[in-house]
Amino acid sequence: MTDEDSPDRWFLHYARGISRERQDKWPEAEADFRKALELNPGQPQVLNYLGYSLVEKKVKLDEALALIEKAVEARPDSGYIVDSLGWVLFRLGRYDEAVGHMEKAVELMPVDPVVTDHLGDVYWAVGRYREARFQWRRALSFISPDEENQDVDPDRIRRKLEVGLDRVLAEEGSPPLMKVADGDN
Repeated sequence: MTDEDSPDRWFLHYARGISRERQDKWPEAEADFRKALELNPGQPQVLNYLGYSLVEKKVKLDEALALIEKAVEARPDSGYIVDSLGWVLFRLGRYDEAVGHMEKAVELMPVDPVVTDHLGDVYWAVGRYREARFQWRRALSFISPDEENQDVDPDRIRRKLEVGLDRVLAEEGSPPLMKVADGDN
């Protein structure tokens, strides 16, 4: 066993993976996350980060779901991890299933703008438009003007409040949501 393969080095690969992912060096980041999991299989932080990253890149969504489900099993009270589960279900078009997970994530992290924004998107997808707008307003209220949060875009949230998520997705060139229910406009 080399020093590099020592099980206690999982965190170094995980931290380097985060750094590389933030630098937009995805192939290297993914390799680091996978090495961290090789050294420490089932580590919930790594499972979640890799899974969520795949979701954000809109690739390997079935694998992302499996990774995140394992992370939730290990840490069912982690708001970030529960949010990831709701978010991957949303991206898979399984909106009804996503609702409960996103609501739980917001209960666990009641003032997190990203989680609250995600809940708004999920509500919109199931036709709960008033509740979606309410959550987007809440998300905006949690964003400090002095703090630059690269994980949430207040202008995008404002645009969703103006024209709705469907129109924002169309403007971004993303595929439309598959509507599953009529909502209260």
